[in-house]
Amino acid sequence: MTLRAGVVGAAGFAGIELVRLLLAHPEFTLTAVTSDALADRPVAEVYPAFRGATDLAFSSHDQADLHSCDVVFLAVPHTAALAQAPGLVEHGVTVIDLSADFRLKDPSVYEAWYQTPHTAVDLLARAAFGLPELTGGELARAAAAHARGEAVLVGCAGCYPTATSLAAAPAIRAGLVDPAGTVVADVVSGVTGAGKKATERTHFCFANENLEAYGVGAHRHTPEIEQILGIPGRLVFTPHLAPLNRGLLSTVNLPLGPSSPRPTTEELAGLYRDFYAASPLVEVLEPGAWPRTASVAGTCRAQVGVAVHPTAPMIVAVGAIDNLGKGAAGQAVQCANIICGLPEDTGLTAVAQPV
Repeated sequence: MTLRAGVVGAAGFAGIELVRLLLAHPEFTLTAVTSDALADRPVAEVYPAFRGATDLAFSSHDQADLHSCDVVFLAVPHTAALAQAPGLVEHGVTVIDLSADFRLKDPSVYEAWYQTPHTAVDLLARAAFGLPELTGGELARAAAAHARGEAVLVGCAGCYPTATSLAAAPAIRAGLVDPAGTVVADVVSGVTGAGKKATERTHFCFANENLEAYGVGAHRHTPEIEQILGIPGRLVFTPHLAPLNRGLLSTVNLPLGPSSPRPTTEELAGLYRDFYAASPLVEVLEPGAWPRTASVAGTCRAQVGVAVHPTAPMIVAVGAIDNLGKGAAGQAVQCANIICGLPEDTGLTAVAQPV
């Protein structure tokens, strides 16, 4: 099997990570990479790490031959995918979207949080949500449609929702969490999660030697996490920016239900290991060990650690991912693998950068 792949928005951090993964993928052949700002410039000129690895040059979005691709990855901001996904799907191209445009199932929720109309509601209704460990049924149905020759669309989960949901979902789905309680997630991300364009928050001189919260009570990933976990209106989500290039750590505090059994930490870890037993990219750590962003850097892997608080009626669950890996490009490739009938970890690095 050789599948032709294109990346729209390939010059950004998530897009160029997709380029890295797809060039090494055994089943995908990367044929088109787009960037209006860098059109006609060789990829290896802009990103010298690719010298000797590819002769591809960036094309403008309207000049790239995307309709000849089997799969196109959209590494673009929200609303840009709304403009491009419908035409690609109509031409028979499967689309893996990294933006927020096809994540939220209710278009009115999207419009409220993103302050723009959703212009592809019919396609939204058909889109599969891309968080394989938690929405495998949706992806399986999309894979079956793809096997029948249909073009499908996957809206990949965001980085904050991925780490937070992987940490919290097993306890919630097991009925251990108070169905009326508030879930509190404090999440720290590296600067690449904010995109390539520098701002007053992400410019080196402001981000270095600094740690800050932002989007308190108002971050757009809030409804996505609530949708995944089935906890509408019950999430307090506070993102933080840390002075590291890549990596994301989510600490989730989950209130035990008043009538729920109080498991031991060992029992809870066992429940988590069983939940992720068929998930090759999620590692549940032994009790007393906690996830580290450095342990997943450069990969599509996730680490999860859990404990029952010794005094408060709370579960503490921690998830670590690479925000560009499992939080973006790696997860997109994982979803594409599933849609195309490949093992989900095909072409995805198993070992993190050691230092």
